Amino acid sequence: MSSAIDIIKTHVAYEWKHDRPLIACRMSPDGLQVASSSEDSTLQLWTVPSGEKKILTGHESWAHALCYNADSQQLVSGGCDGRIIWWSVRPNVPSILRKIDAHAGWIRSMAISPDNTLLASVGNDKIVRLWSMATGEKIGELAGHDRHIYSVLFHPSGAQLVTGDLIGKIHIWNVADRKLERSMDATPLYAENKGQSAEFGGVRAMALNIERSELIAGGTHKATNPFGAVHEPLILRLNWADGVLKKSHACEGIAGGLVWRVQWLGDGTAVGVSGGSTGGILLFFSDTQEKEIHRFKLPSLARDMDIHLASNLVATAHYDNHIRVSAMYAKV
Repeated sequence: MSSAIDIIKTHVAYEWKHDRPLIACRMSPDGLQVASSSEDSTLQLWTVPSGEKKILTGHESWAHALCYNADSQQLVSGGCDGRIIWWSVRPNVPSILRKIDAHAGWIRSMAISPDNTLLASVGNDKIVRLWSMATGEKIGELAGHDRHIYSVLFHPSGAQLVTGDLIGKIHIWNVADRKLERSMDATPLYAENKGQSAEFGGVRAMALNIERSELIAGGTHKATNPFGAVHEPLILRLNWADGVLKKSHACEGIAGGLVWRVQWLGDGTAVGVSGGSTGGILLFFSDTQEKEIHRFKLPSLARDMDIHLASNLVATAHYDNHIRVSAMYAKV
């Protein structure tokens, strides 16, 4: 059991090294395992706290999307090969349960419904797809985005699905009839650089708070030179009921940062991980001020994170080949 949370005392508790740069990571719901993906197209399973590693092979490209089912027995991965793979991950020898060709092009994000029956996947083909967790059968498709879709989450009720795209459009869908209910505006996360003929930014990550009253969306802004990695991290705090922008959390002095994932702590603190030419940084925000209340510098560029609330641990995937697990409490 962990100590009481104290974000000011955040420190790296464990770090484990793979052979190639890491891309994505997730902690299992029971807190006993971390899954990651790598530029060698494999997945890695790390045992907490020993760091024992198992390698999973099955994708033919990088995997950007990872999610565990509720009982931590299965992992689902989505690759740039457009393939989704279900894995049994708790036996001594993990194995593939099923694999499907799900999207044309990259799968950017996936989410499992609160009742563990549906998997939602999104990506570069601009289509949201729903799959049966039990069989892998396609349940339906949702079309309405005009650009790549970067992020997806289920509302805790399971009745709605939320998706965010490159140009800052957030769509809220009714899961039962698969119709678009309404949209939110997160265009501050989008930039068009006509000189470089580039569209950049987008809703890279989203999270709904415990009270279900606020949606946070993370990404970047001030993209004056996207190809040169000149852009700053930005988190938007949106009112769930009507989509009104409540606060913009800008991060000064991080000239090469992008928020890859956002999550909430139990006390209402919003957390984002920034990674880019400025390195890797965990950023903590309250609803009372625009600037972060704490900034924890990570040892290397970070590409993803996942928080295990019960243990106050946060896993981060790094370009320097490492998985790091940081404790958000004082060292003991």
